[in-house]
Amino acid sequence: MTNSSDRSQAVGVKTYEVRTYGCQMNVHDSERLSGLLEEAGYVRAPEDAGEGNADVVVFNTCAVRENADNRLYGNLGRLAPMKTARPGMQIAVGGCLAQKDQDTIVKKAPWVDVVFGTHNIGKLPVLLERARIQDEAQVEIAESLEAFPSTLPTRRESAYAAWVSVSVGCNNTCTFCIVPALRGKEKDRRTGDILAEIEALVGEGVSEITLLGQNVNAYGSDIGDREAFSKLLRACGKIDGLERVRFTSPHPRDFTDDVIAAMAETPNVMPQLHMPLQSGSDTVLKAMRRSYRQERYLGIIEKVRASIPHAAITTDIIVGFPGETEEDFEQTMHVVREARFTQAFTFQYSKRPGTPAATMENQIPKQVVQARYERLVALQEEISWEENKKQVGRTLELMVAEGEGRKDGATHRLSGRAPDNRLVHFTKPDQEVRPGDVVTVEITYAAPHHLLAEGAVMDVRRTRAGDAWEKRNAAPAERPSGVMLGLPKIGVPEPLPVAATGGCGVGQ
Repeated sequence: MTNSSDRSQAVGVKTYEVRTYGCQMNVHDSERLSGLLEEAGYVRAPEDAGEGNADVVVFNTCAVRENADNRLYGNLGRLAPMKTARPGMQIAVGGCLAQKDQDTIVKKAPWVDVVFGTHNIGKLPVLLERARIQDEAQVEIAESLEAFPSTLPTRRESAYAAWVSVSVGCNNTCTFCIVPALRGKEKDRRTGDILAEIEALVGEGVSEITLLGQNVNAYGSDIGDREAFSKLLRACGKIDGLERVRFTSPHPRDFTDDVIAAMAETPNVMPQLHMPLQSGSDTVLKAMRRSYRQERYLGIIEKVRASIPHAAITTDIIVGFPGETEEDFEQTMHVVREARFTQAFTFQYSKRPGTPAATMENQIPKQVVQARYERLVALQEEISWEENKKQVGRTLELMVAEGEGRKDGATHRLSGRAPDNRLVHFTKPDQEVRPGDVVTVEITYAAPHHLLAEGAVMDVRRTRAGDAWEKRNAAPAERPSGVMLGLPKIGVPEPLPVAATGGCGVGQ
């Protein structure tokens, strides 16, 4: 039996697979890597093709975890015999780990064809072609950004929602984070370029965008305007057809009152805020080089809740940072109780090679970290459930999502996101509903991590975003006759139309 991958080979078309690890910025970069490869003539390998059946496998790596390199080399090791058995197969490694390790990757895995960094993702097709012609590994790491990811060709995963990068890099020096060393100092995009990209996306049917940056609300520091981010949010409110605006991730140091006002006063900016805490202890925050303290953090939360009462606030917390005492940990628990986060992304501290924290004294024993982590998770689960119960009885507009409800098929439900980004499973209506469409439902049940709307859908609004999803899924995939000969076309695409206007994961 001939599978779809074999059929692609029969007509001379080469397939690719991109494996993404890490933060939203890496997801954003991977959409560009896919776009670059498709512009160069490759087609995406079918999901059922199986491991090792793509002609090009790209690893977009992350370096924030202690065992990131072990994970990469384990995956590369599994592919080695598959590459031997498949003449012409190529493997590329990019992202933060590639930026950090560079030549080490080829030394440990000499069957890798291309190594590229965070600053030159646009070179991938050229490097693959060069490796094929010269029959040797190509390692090219740029030390500064060559092009903003958003200016490169893209293959977006969603027809109705999109990432838009406002900046790259970070000017902070957090002792646990290696991102600034790998992505460089913050560099901001021109506001006009950002808005032009958003308008172009809306023209394609996108109705929700997420502004993306390593420290997104520091936007403007590169151009000397401390209110640039709040102005950008307000400008997004003037774009016709843009229904939802989100952003991630801000830093408490740069979160100013004008941003809170812009969120509250701009209707399409959603009542959702991801505000990384990392620790509630002033002592630990100082050791982390986090330029805020508990009082400042809780003051921001209080101001946001006063201006946006229904805002859902989420956070990141690290447990077991070197030197963290039981009293320090209790301060974190105190902030969690006070802030009442909708959700917290909690992490046990792990050494990031190359960071100051990795060599600090008083590393916390694993069993102590585990016990504290479990206590924190239990507290947050309790709070998440209590906060979600407050949603019961509310009538909400949901943007229908694709693939978010793992049990939707068995339960005859669909899933969507509320304005505050809570996940809601709802009863499938009789009429057709497409991802990107908007439904109105009443919340009937709350669990810690999702809500249910078990009654009949009150209203269905078909949208341009739903039309875009339908068009994408109805159109037959365009398959080029083969990979282009010579060097594929790369670089900045045609200029976007001019806009008519009046933050490890990505996280800090």
